[in-house]
Amino acid sequence: MRACIIIPARYASARYPGKPLVTLRGASGQPRSLIERSVMAARAASQGAIPIYVATDDDRIADEARRIGADVIMTSSDCRNGTERVAEAMANAGLTAEIVVNLQGDAPLTPPHFVTALIAAMEAAPACGMATPRLRCDAETVQNLLADRRAGRVGATTVVAANDGWALYFSKEVIPFTNGLGVVEGEVPVFHHVGVYAYRPAALTAYAGWEPGPLERLEGLEQLRFLENGHPIQTVEVTAPGAMFWELNNPSDVPLIEGYLARMGWE
Repeated sequence: MRACIIIPARYASARYPGKPLVTLRGASGQPRSLIERSVMAARAASQGAIPIYVATDDDRIADEARRIGADVIMTSSDCRNGTERVAEAMANAGLTAEIVVNLQGDAPLTPPHFVTALIAAMEAAPACGMATPRLRCDAETVQNLLADRRAGRVGATTVVAANDGWALYFSKEVIPFTNGLGVVEGEVPVFHHVGVYAYRPAALTAYAGWEPGPLERLEGLEQLRFLENGHPIQTVEVTAPGAMFWELNNPSDVPLIEGYLARMGWE
């Protein structure tokens, strides 16, 4: 198996319990659950060539995934984040993919080429153990990020990277500091971290053996465990002309995502 896509999903989210089963209306007005929309995003990326699995510890999510024809891998409730769940799913199902894609179950607006770009980057660099996309924000997105922080909401993640694309840091704060501006010297300097990861199996195995470090605990960001243990993360810059990207982190994100679905004509 060259690659596979695993969608980790849990019911007991601290910020938004039951989030995978929340319904979102698209351009047609038809309600679809978040997990269904996440599977739809995975299917658009795989084009039938890459197997897709939903990894969960909850029967309600499993039932919804099976209703839409998705394969399910049951995992324990001990998984502390999506990466741990993906690692356990790989072990439980005996999957042998060379590249494992973690398409998080709260990012239904993920364009298909974000996933294919990650797989291509990993195939082009056999020594790379992990990669994730970064998307340069537009001024509207930066203001949405800043509005979340002013309101005390923990929302989307930003990333700063070195000139060669290797990640320097990820944060729930808006980094780099822009003093409230969306555009600085004619450019938007903020990159949205897109919650999709591609791993080599060895990186997942290593991750499962590490305990969360202080930065991961402070930020609530699973990928920081890699950086805290000296494991580099390659960021792959992607573009999404005409598309809007936002994750479902809080109940207040529902109308925003529904508006984006309608603007982009997504069913």
